[in-house]
Amino acid sequence: MRSGRGLRTQRLSMAVVASVLGLSTHTGLCRAELATVLLDAITDKDPLVQEQVCGSLCALGESQPEEALGVCEEHLRQHDKLAHPYRAMILRAMETVVNNHLSELDKDTARAVILLASGEMTRVKELVYDWQQAASSVLVAVGKRFIGRVMEELLSKFQPGVLPHYFVVQTLASLSVSNVFGMVPFLTSVLSTMLPMLGAAKHDTMRVVFCSALQHFSESTLEYLANLDQAPDPTVRKDTFAADIFSAYDILFHHWLPSREAKLRLAVVEALGPMSHLLPSAKLEEQLPKLLPGVLALYKKHAETVHVSKSLGQILEAAVSVGSRTLEVQLDILLAALHTQVCVPVESSSPLVMNNQKEVLRCFTVLACCSPDRLLAFLLPKLDSSHERTRVGTLQVLRHVIYSAAAQMEVKKPFILSSMRLPLLDTNNQVNQWG
Repeated sequence: MRSGRGLRTQRLSMAVVASVLGLSTHTGLCRAELATVLLDAITDKDPLVQEQVCGSLCALGESQPEEALGVCEEHLRQHDKLAHPYRAMILRAMETVVNNHLSELDKDTARAVILLASGEMTRVKELVYDWQQAASSVLVAVGKRFIGRVMEELLSKFQPGVLPHYFVVQTLASLSVSNVFGMVPFLTSVLSTMLPMLGAAKHDTMRVVFCSALQHFSESTLEYLANLDQAPDPTVRKDTFAADIFSAYDILFHHWLPSREAKLRLAVVEALGPMSHLLPSAKLEEQLPKLLPGVLALYKKHAETVHVSKSLGQILEAAVSVGSRTLEVQLDILLAALHTQVCVPVESSSPLVMNNQKEVLRCFTVLACCSPDRLLAFLLPKLDSSHERTRVGTLQVLRHVIYSAAAQMEVKKPFILSSMRLPLLDTNNQVNQWG
């Protein structure tokens, strides 16, 4: 049986929704009082009641967003000992209100919400993920419009010589995704402060979040540079970030990638892909003889390889874009490793397995565009293999590159067709499907 308080909360929830819709109610309470009663009831043990309370707070915010945010902020400040699961619920409701009414918020409301969320996010040093993530998400939501104010607050907690809170770094990373044009102009100062922190990060948890930040910073920078005609500062150039990115690369590749911790290795490789596009051309060329084998080695260490293949594709694209000559030397080991990946059976319905196949084929496209003759010299003899998976995988690659690297493959079609006689005679259904 539901408690009296729970029933009262449910009625009040319905009353709030009704009042927001402009319907007649007989509660005798104004919206602010209703919100206060609802917030007091958020600790109800019934999850359904908690869900209704959060929904009603969001509904109240549809009508009076600043008032709803103010009541939530005041409640959290006045109830300092409210347990973190309930604080997280209120913060999630605030995030919804901010996202839905960002254009309506004034600077004072935004500042109050920023200070509250920042305080909630960093109140304790230990990781309390749901609570701190909810606070971080509020900052990211406000930062879509008030990026300067959010950054001012975050940078006050991102000081040289002091390892920051995990979620300060995570929030910086998320902001660079949600507001590329607003965030990239801050990245030179953020990176110069962050670089010394990388050497001070001894725990894998902090190393992983730094990798995530470097990945997102690099991706955002590349997006910014690709859209300079829309950017607030069209004078930003790739070489603005090159030295800092190379310093970070040196730590990630030489010190963190050899880690025994699989999660850290994957975080590093995910960062190295987009970072490779921002390295100075000479440095990238210098690093490729170590970088490519280092990434390929991860295929043997991880069962789920989609992140390895995606990063490898990005590195190959970066190498081709700078006219790398080193790539030719590495081509044989690259083709062998990628061919092994594409010949893995994909009967599994796992999205990770399917996505890995797509990323591997993308790598083959890059190589087909820069070295079509070497690619075909590697692939075509494998059509005569006695192993079905080898023949099927090879045909899959050929069919893909004929379309994805059409300009390079057009003149090669007669040569390819002359090699297709045996596969066309193959009675195996799978081989015929790809042939």
